[in-house]
Amino acid sequence: MSVFTKIISGEIPSFKVAEDDNFYAFLDINPNAKGHTLVVPKKEVDKLFDLDEETYTKLFAFSRKVAKAIEKAIPCKRVGLSVIGLEVPHVHVHLIPLNEMADIQFNKKEKFTNQEMQEIANLIASKL
Repeated sequence: MSVFTKIISGEIPSFKVAEDDNFYAFLDINPNAKGHTLVVPKKEVDKLFDLDEETYTKLFAFSRKVAKAIEKAIPCKRVGLSVIGLEVPHVHVHLIPLNEMADIQFNKKEKFTNQEMQEIANLIASKL
């Protein structure tokens, strides 16, 4: 069972941004930028291209909805998308508010308190 499955089930706490029957979006606890959000399918699948076509398509539709909310909530030039998948063996999409190219690189990290994280999650969720 992946850490993301544990987050989805509530076994591990998260700062939820959005959820439906098939997907769960929550703030990255080690964010590149304020509002950095992960979108994961609730069904645990290791690799992006191993998703069935319907889930793959719906993952990106759900991610788009969340990205549009991030754009409304967090001042940024655009929301970048990255799918790497090496850190956790559970498909996940990174949605990262970008103001410069360095914001998409995973060597620049931001720190926020739990209260700040909850405020950010609530702000994004309010824009859905």
